[in-house]
Amino acid sequence: MDFFRSLHFIPGNRQDMLTKSGALPADVLVPDMEDSVPEGQKTQARELIRSMLPTLAQKGQMVMPRINALNTGLAQDDLIAIVCPHTYGVTAGKVESPWEIRELSNLLENLERRAGMEVGHTRIVPWLENAKAVMNAYAIASSSSRIAGVAFGAEDFTDSMGVERSEAGGELAYARAAVAVAARAADVLAIDTPYVNFRDTEGLAREIKAVLPYGFKAKFSIHPVQVEVINKLFSPSEEAIAYARRVVAAWDEAAAKGIGAFALDGKMIDVPVVKRARTLLALADAMAKRG
Repeated sequence: MDFFRSLHFIPGNRQDMLTKSGALPADVLVPDMEDSVPEGQKTQARELIRSMLPTLAQKGQMVMPRINALNTGLAQDDLIAIVCPHTYGVTAGKVESPWEIRELSNLLENLERRAGMEVGHTRIVPWLENAKAVMNAYAIASSSSRIAGVAFGAEDFTDSMGVERSEAGGELAYARAAVAVAARAADVLAIDTPYVNFRDTEGLAREIKAVLPYGFKAKFSIHPVQVEVINKLFSPSEEAIAYARRVVAAWDEAAAKGIGAFALDGKMIDVPVVKRARTLLALADAMAKRG
């Protein structure tokens, strides 16, 4: 499974923002060709992103441009501009079915072959943004080995449902759960929607803490101030890492003595608990290697 916590949007028509983005601690940089770019500047944004891909990738961050939806007629030209060794993947808006992922994969394969790249190099993160997409979440998430994660888009989802988006987010509960479970079943990352009140870092922290129990592992940011909050809250704490090490050590010691389940700090330790501890330690190790 791919590992990242923060995916930071940068308007693709803003060279100043694209230039500054490399200084951010975001795991993934997302130059945007879709919603943040006015209709009349789509071509300009595409060419600007193309020219800046080597610069964006030079510090080792993953670069994952967001292309326009397949039904806009712009996606193929977007892909022609950005498929290269510097591009880790693409994120595609308003995906509703596995067919769209297969179509996107075919386009990527042709472009990778043309560029002399390994087929499959370019990863995909589809956005699930309406009722049909949510109902097809697992089919989409499992439709290609290129899928790195699936992203839930709350703004378009609430619009498609004809409901208001609230701060509490109760109207999103079912859709969030469906996307997260589908991602887990497909062994890809569940990525949560951006928090739109971008200067309210306390509200952002509350929302992250609310979605963590669903199984979300990452979140998009739309303002630089959000990145560190996202990284911190989607990372295991030092206390959690220390406890996981104790669990694994105690389990290994018990197993050597032929003991199965046992108690640690007044809590039952059995196979699922140890699996969670090992997964957490693997994540902490991946983070340490990533730096």
